[in-house]
Amino acid sequence: MPGRAASTPAAASAASKDEGQSRSIAAVERAMDVLLYFGRAEQPDLGVTEIATALGLTKAAVHRILTALRSRDLITVDPATRRYALGHAAVALGRAYLARTDVRAMAAPELKHLSERTHETATLSLRRGDTRLYVDQVVPDQELRLEVSLGIPFPLNAGASSKAFLAFLPDFELEAYLTRHPLAAVTDRTITDPAKLRKDLAGVRKKGFSTSLGERQAGAASIAAPIFDHDGRVVAVISVAGPALRFKPDADADVVADLLRCAGRISAQLGYSG
Repeated sequence: MPGRAASTPAAASAASKDEGQSRSIAAVERAMDVLLYFGRAEQPDLGVTEIATALGLTKAAVHRILTALRSRDLITVDPATRRYALGHAAVALGRAYLARTDVRAMAAPELKHLSERTHETATLSLRRGDTRLYVDQVVPDQELRLEVSLGIPFPLNAGASSKAFLAFLPDFELEAYLTRHPLAAVTDRTITDPAKLRKDLAGVRKKGFSTSLGERQAGAASIAAPIFDHDGRVVAVISVAGPALRFKPDADADVVADLLRCAGRISAQLGYSG
């Protein structure tokens, strides 16, 4: 009676191929783990031992992975310290992702939440050069309500949303703006004195939000908070606004906290971790 057939050369070749593919996948996964660890690490550069310890790999394995990543400019090394950092190809990938992110889409549920929570108008603003403009809003179902005009530029010294941009600019950018522009009055409550504006903005930075009572639109009150990107730059502002007779911007601590949480959630989606 014939015995069990021996493994054929074709079967052995297929098994060897599968094993090779499994090893290749495992190697790619380890390389991805190393690359992603650079994104999670608090310091900008890392040593081989630090990476190996954190990921449970041998130093030899980490060195091989880093060499491969360096060949594609995903990782760079300082020849003096022998410490590694993200390379320009990795940075380009991150910026490509961010270029495709839609802040309006991210902010939409937060605007809806804020409007429902406060029964007032929630807005999203973006900066365009030395101006800012509303790009989206959610308006409450109230007879007396505030609506904003989308796409109209406003100076950065007029209103809560404008001041939220200005307050969180680097000092040199703020001073450059004040040098380039005389502070125009949009209403009789707009801050037009540079010293007074600097003092107001210092308070905004300390609190984390800005308020306005008729500074951009007479009879309107608003509260605004900045949205930051992965580099800590202000890329948008979210706000709540309503008639000043009814809406008191910072009188309700819950509204302030809710606004800051909404801004924080959008910022986190953009990679901000501050």
